[in-house]
Formats: sequence, structure tokens, C-alpha cells
Amino acid sequence: MPKTIRFVIAAVSLLAFAAGPVPAEDTPPLRALLVLGGCCHDYAAQKDILEAGIEARANIEVDVNYCPDTSTAPPISIYGNANYADGYDVVIHDECAADIKDKAVVEGVLAPHRAGVPGVNLHCAMHCYRTAKDVKVPAQPGTDDSLWFDYLGVQSSGHGAQKPIAIVFTDKKHAATHGLKDWTTIKEELYNNIVVRDATHVLARGSQEPNDKPNFTEAAVVWTNEYGDTKARVFSTTIGHNTETVADDRYLDLVTRGVLWACGKLDESGKPAKGYGPAKR
Repeated sequence: MPKTIRFVIAAVSLLAFAAGPVPAEDTPPLRALLVLGGCCHDYAAQKDILEAGIEARANIEVDVNYCPDTSTAPPISIYGNANYADGYDVVIHDECAADIKDKAVVEGVLAPHRAGVPGVNLHCAMHCYRTAKDVKVPAQPGTDDSLWFDYLGVQSSGHGAQKPIAIVFTDKKHAATHGLKDWTTIKEELYNNIVVRDATHVLARGSQEPNDKPNFTEAAVVWTNEYGDTKARVFSTTIGHNTETVADDRYLDLVTRGVLWACGKLDESGKPAKGYGPAKR
């Protein structure tokens, strides 16, 4: 992406968080690892948009782990390395790796989160690492079929045609969504919900006009979960297929708030904690 476009994105993005506290000079940034790669999305462009947009909105330093492979089984470098998140405050999963199903690999991806590292999951991350033989059948929590679903808090099997999604925030008092306004996206993919776990806190729901697939017209699109014995904070949104959506200020606001919430850096009114507002870089 040309530097001029990234500059404009960063400059405009600052307006959304201008009312938040300015980071103290001695406050170290949160360190976020953004993992991208695989099928069906323009990750080459989206990685730059996400990095610039998040860093413009909060005192967060984003490191990008991008795999240019466009298959459904991309050889992302974190695979086989259970310590891949060492030194990071949060991992942002934005992979599209539907055919990475090996239990040992999935356990390795989950290892940092089981140890307490917060997670943020975007769009196709919901359709990765699905070890169940039939993802259309509700998986029993705590089983090998449910490894990734236990982490997410929601089980999804697919989506219908791309159509605009009307997003309605159902909990507007939550720190991650406080003050955010409902909006309708451009043509996007609405992921279905096979199961929304009892402990999952749904923050927004999305709906589309009827399409060619039954039961694909309304679903949770933003939620939080607490994972494992450590109660690691997990924030997820199924929105974000198309690059135009990823570049939308409303989307970047939502994702940045999700990162801050996962790291425990939002107060009850949705403002960044002292030192974690927009950074002067």
C-alpha cells in the first residue's frame, strides 16, 4: 500500500480516539502480534491497514506475521512453535486456514492463550483450526472436536452470499462497544452460528436480506469470551472480509477497542486507560 494512503488512514483514524487520554511519555506500548495469511482475502493490503489503523488509535505496537500463501493450509510460521507469543500482550488472529486441522498444530496455536495471553479474532479466524469431523454438528465442549470453538466461544460452519450486513450493538454499555453506533456494511459475509456458548457475551448482531442458504440471515457478529483456566480475555468479530470494510473507520475503531479490552486497558466508559490513548509516533 502506498505510504500516502497509509498516512491518510492514520491521520483520519486519530479523530475517532481524539477524546481519549494521551499516552504518558513513559508508558510502554502494548505489543500485539498480528497473524495473517491463507485463502480468500487481500491480506497483503489488509495487514498494512490494520497495523496503521490500530497504531493510530492507541498506544499499541503491532508486529505483523504475514504468510503470502493463499491456500486453505498456509504454512504460517507460528505452527509448531507453542512459544510464538512470547513477549506479546495480545495475539490478533486474522488467518484463513480452514484445512489446518491437525490437533497438535491447533494445540500449539492455543498454547499461549491457555497460558493467559489475550486473543482477538477477525473474520476468517472463526473458520480456522476446526478439528471436528462435521462442523455443522454442535461440538461437545472440552473435547478434541471443540478445541478452537472452546477458545472462541462460538461455533460457525459457513456463510451465505455477500450482501450488506446491518450491525446492531446489543450491549452498548460494554467497554469495547460503549458509544459505538449501529451501521450497515457494504457487501460482506455473515457467518452463521451453530452454537453460541452460554458463557459467551454477545455485543452485536448482524442481519442480511434472505439469501440462498436457510438460517444464514441473522447471527452474532461481535462477542467476548473468557478462555480456559486462566480466563484469558478473547474478543471476536466475524466482520472484515473485504478490504473496504477493513479500512472503514468504524471497523478499525471496533478492532482497536477489542484489543484494548482484551488487554484490560479500557475503563467502563470505553476510554483507553491512562497512557494507552493515541500515541505520538
